[in-house]
Amino acid sequence: MIDACLLSQRDRDLAVQNVGGIGNVTYLPPWPKDPGDHLAPPEGIKGWDTGPGNALIDWAVSQLSDGQKTYDHSGQWAAQGTPHQGLIEHWLQHPFFQAAPPKSTGRELFGASYAERCWQEAQTHSLSDADLLATLTDFTAATIELSYRQFLPQVPSEVLIGGGGSHNQYFMQRLQQRLPSANVCPTDQRQLNADYKEAIAFAMLAYWRWHRIPSNLPSVTGATRPCLLGEIWMP
Repeated sequence: MIDACLLSQRDRDLAVQNVGGIGNVTYLPPWPKDPGDHLAPPEGIKGWDTGPGNALIDWAVSQLSDGQKTYDHSGQWAAQGTPHQGLIEHWLQHPFFQAAPPKSTGRELFGASYAERCWQEAQTHSLSDADLLATLTDFTAATIELSYRQFLPQVPSEVLIGGGGSHNQYFMQRLQQRLPSANVCPTDQRQLNADYKEAIAFAMLAYWRWHRIPSNLPSVTGATRPCLLGEIWMP
């Protein structure tokens, strides 16, 4: 609901793609908003977890730097390598990517154990450190592309990126190349700071709860009905 109210456009569809440790998307069809009906979004809004976001990349950076680095700043390390498309295609065969939404995942599936397996498979192809990071980064972009092509009515006109992935320029370039018909850009370009989006979202959820306004979307969460989210505890 937050993405729908803050970022929907009247004349085009878009995807709001968060790239934190795990990736998740909200698909927003065109919404000719009525100012008096701002919490009645159109049919067709979808949302689900797309798979790993930065989790695998961050794990690999920590391993390759002996713990001296925790992330690939702006994707500069990965940009020095070449992604191995054969490995990416192999990793995309994971059952999670074939399952239909609504669905969710986390580090229990795409965490250290999965990253270790990816690293071992990469070593059989004699990849350099930069090649490994390029492959993991492009893999994240590939999971997003696959999700859109499998489960959306069409590739959206615009893809707005939030979370730490919005600062990874190599990832942004790879995703743009995979989705050439879409405009891929950070949410900042739509007046929503990617670093503070989550804080803004929780403030809005609190406002809606206080005013007893349902703020879930059953088409996204799989819930049976709209409902109030959270509880109010007075001091």
